[in-house]
Amino acid sequence: MKVNPRSCLCPVLLCLCFLERGYEASHHGQAKIISRSHNATHNHNQTKDGETEIHHRPKRGWIWNQFFVLEEHIGPDAQYVGKLHSNSDKGDGSVRYILSGEGAGSIFIINEVTGDIHATKSLDREKKSHYVLHAQAINLNTNKPLEPESEFIIKVQDINDNAPKFPEGPFVTSVPEMSEVGTSVFQVTATDADDPTYGNSARVVYSILHGQPYFSVDPKSGIIRTALADMDREAREHYSVVIQAKDMAGQVGGLSGSTTVNITLTDVNDNPPKFPQKNYQVFVPESAQVGKPVGKMKASDEDIGINAEIKYSILNPEGAGMFSISTDKDTREGVITLRKPLNYEKKKHYSLHIAAENTHLDPHLTYLGSFKDDATLKITVGDVDEPPIFSMDYYIMEVYENTRVGTEVGAVTARDPDSKNSPVRYFIEQREDKAVYFDIESISGVIRTTQLLDREDTPWHNITVMATEEDNPSLQSHVPVTVQVLDVNDNPPMINTEDEIIICESTRAGQVIQTITAVDKDDFANGKGFSFSFPGGIPANPNFTIKDNEDSTASIIARRRRFHRLTQELYELPVVVWDDGEPVLSSTSTLMLRVCSCQRGTRLKICQGEAFLSSAGLSTGALIAILLCVLILLAIVILFITLRRSKKEPLIISEEDIRENVVTYDDEGGGEEDTEAFDIIALRNPAAAEELKFRRDVRPECIRPWSSRRPARGRHSPSSLDIDEEMDIGEFIKQRVTEADQDTSVPPYDSLQTYAYEGQGSPAGSISSLGSAGAHSEVDYNSLDDWGPKFEKIAELYGEEVETASESTEKAESEKQT
Repeated sequence: MKVNPRSCLCPVLLCLCFLERGYEASHHGQAKIISRSHNATHNHNQTKDGETEIHHRPKRGWIWNQFFVLEEHIGPDAQYVGKLHSNSDKGDGSVRYILSGEGAGSIFIINEVTGDIHATKSLDREKKSHYVLHAQAINLNTNKPLEPESEFIIKVQDINDNAPKFPEGPFVTSVPEMSEVGTSVFQVTATDADDPTYGNSARVVYSILHGQPYFSVDPKSGIIRTALADMDREAREHYSVVIQAKDMAGQVGGLSGSTTVNITLTDVNDNPPKFPQKNYQVFVPESAQVGKPVGKMKASDEDIGINAEIKYSILNPEGAGMFSISTDKDTREGVITLRKPLNYEKKKHYSLHIAAENTHLDPHLTYLGSFKDDATLKITVGDVDEPPIFSMDYYIMEVYENTRVGTEVGAVTARDPDSKNSPVRYFIEQREDKAVYFDIESISGVIRTTQLLDREDTPWHNITVMATEEDNPSLQSHVPVTVQVLDVNDNPPMINTEDEIIICESTRAGQVIQTITAVDKDDFANGKGFSFSFPGGIPANPNFTIKDNEDSTASIIARRRRFHRLTQELYELPVVVWDDGEPVLSSTSTLMLRVCSCQRGTRLKICQGEAFLSSAGLSTGALIAILLCVLILLAIVILFITLRRSKKEPLIISEEDIRENVVTYDDEGGGEEDTEAFDIIALRNPAAAEELKFRRDVRPECIRPWSSRRPARGRHSPSSLDIDEEMDIGEFIKQRVTEADQDTSVPPYDSLQTYAYEGQGSPAGSISSLGSAGAHSEVDYNSLDDWGPKFEKIAELYGEEVETASESTEKAESEKQT
């Protein structure tokens, strides 16, 4: 902070001014001067026109600069920060200084009279680097501010109280082996919380404490590099390097921090494969199987991973022809496999030149030499007592069927491959589930038949022949033998006679009835053609003839027309068939021909009406008996039903059969349209009731609905009767009761007839249509014809009724006049 010299009026303030000037010099003049003077300074500036312009600077009431306070103050007294002074202060104690803002009153306190500022607490710049405060001078007399409130800053001055720190650690990194000097490995960075703009408190320098002479570190950037050439992983793989970071540019008294970097050398292919020895030997028996391993070799490689992968190869052609070598990926061994069978008698020793080389080479390390090594493997073939060897892998033999027992079929041969050439003995493996047809001579190997062979039964026979050494029977070898049985003409041809031949009744003369053929169990070569004819020595058949078609088939032809089933239903026709084999064989078969009436309009010959009967196996007599039984049963059933219907119960119950009989009548009236119910006209006209006399227990004849209202022709209408229509209905009901009691024609059962009469003289007229039975309607029903087809029937019925009623009325009037 820089203070105007004119403000330093006392020795104490003068000392403070010098301190502030020195601090300002250390900050390269970064602080501002904020002051105010009573006297105005006149600045004379030249204008463009050459005139002098005078500027008047206003008064400033405050005189101070930026204040600084050291961090981490640990003294017993409060740390002096600075002094506030206004030029309005005359020193008479009339001015009061007030401080506000960040930390005012808690961290920073001010003497209200003198304006001195002190820090009461130890400050940490790394937590807060500066404080913004406000100052104001107030007149104690008027309690009014002398100047407007002004803002100033107190900066916390840094000291070297923080050591450099590494963010993480320890660090892990790697570098390829055999790297050049100066190869970058890793970079470390330390941070210092001190102020980097003030002094060297935050200036960090790196150095290596542990890890020389293998690695070095750049003091400014912290980059770790290799310091030793040709570092070999196989010699040493892991390194632990300790790096130090020190502030104050590494000077004495600076603070420091350290970290550890673990460096691993990664592998490169800098080591060729090597065989532990140059010569190897292995013993392989001649019985070793082809494709199986017979030995192993391994070359060592100090490298790891893909740099240690090895490929093996056989260099000499002789060894490569008999053996092959491959690499086991797990053990990295060279596995030697047999490619061809060994034979001790032919070759007893083999020499293999084997090479081992890396598959992944580093072109930068070719100067180290060839990454390949070779060795020699000597294989000794061991003699093994081997089983006999057959001259062929399998045998196929032939023999004719029906040959005598003991016929030679063929022979097998086997030999001992060993040098001693032991005699061989032969056997046939027997199976319990199969018959024995062959035998073999144990010394010569000749196979013979033991039974007669039938090609039609078994055309092929498979047997297994076993050969053993006489000296060592445990050594066995097997070979399959297939025997084919050749055919001879020993089976005559046969005609299929299971199916009947159908003859239609409508068959014409010369018509082909059926085409027949024959089958032969022999081979096609012994009977490829068949001939047909009638047997010799019998008279000619008058009904049928046979025609050989010369294609192994024959046609049966009718010689006459019109076969009748009733006359003869079955015909037997013997036919001879022979083959053209050597010798010629023949057979006679009898064909059954059935006559039936075939269905018309179909190509299939099926007997009409007898297909399912014949399939059931019933004769004609049995069918007739069954039909008669059915008819008798039907007649019995019909007779029983007839008798039941004709049987009547007596009207009078015998004295012995005395029981109560309840007759229930549950008939309900059908309304106005019920023509069978009680006729109300009888109540209205008793005379008409006497004339009609309807029986209630007898169903009346069919009467149209309007018949009761229409008078019958030839009779007087109710209106012309002498009986008074106004007769008391009650008297009429009593009369009917008397008649019912005296009537002897009714059944002798109890019956209940109820006659209820309510009287007459109702003041209201009836709306029922029953009362209109005797009167004729004056409605014109001809208009119903205009209502459409639905009303035609109604119009016809009512129109007929009207016409009949009119005719009856006219006739009655004419008779009356007469």
